Amino acid sequence: MAVCSEACSRGNPFALKRLLGLVACALALAACSSPSYQAAAIDASQRGDQKTAISLEQKEVARFSTPKQCSSTNSFNCGTLALAYSSLAEYQIIGGDKAAGESSFGHAKGALAWTDSANRASAAAMVYRDVSEAYWKIGDRERAVAVFNEGRAAGADSWLGTASAATAATPK
Repeated sequence: MAVCSEACSRGNPFALKRLLGLVACALALAACSSPSYQAAAIDASQRGDQKTAISLEQKEVARFSTPKQCSSTNSFNCGTLALAYSSLAEYQIIGGDKAAGESSFGHAKGALAWTDSANRASAAAMVYRDVSEAYWKIGDRERAVAVFNEGRAAGADSWLGTASAATAATPK
């Protein structure tokens, strides 16, 4: 809520409403997905078990990486696929495999390109924030800021501004 209060105090009265909308969408998405590999992956990652988090998130990626779910002709779940790939990238980076994380990040950006334009800015913010935060957590501030700046250039919405790298990327 501190993020919401800060955003609202900066003249953005719709920040809280937008954040609550994103949370509602995320909850609805989680309710529709069965089994919820993503929820289990989050739990594993928070326990420090990146190997299990990666394995579970790979299953989530597999669920949405079919042409029926996301393709150049069917963008229905492309935002979801992009988020699954960025979560996978986050777990891989935190787990010490930057190369795999960068590969997953590339796949996330590919899915973003097919994401419906109405959802692309929000999805981009979450994708770039996930990856930026992963680099921040492992101490690679330079890469975290570069990913943050790339997200801004890609048109990510204000959610990206909640990334740890936001302060470091802002000119003084």
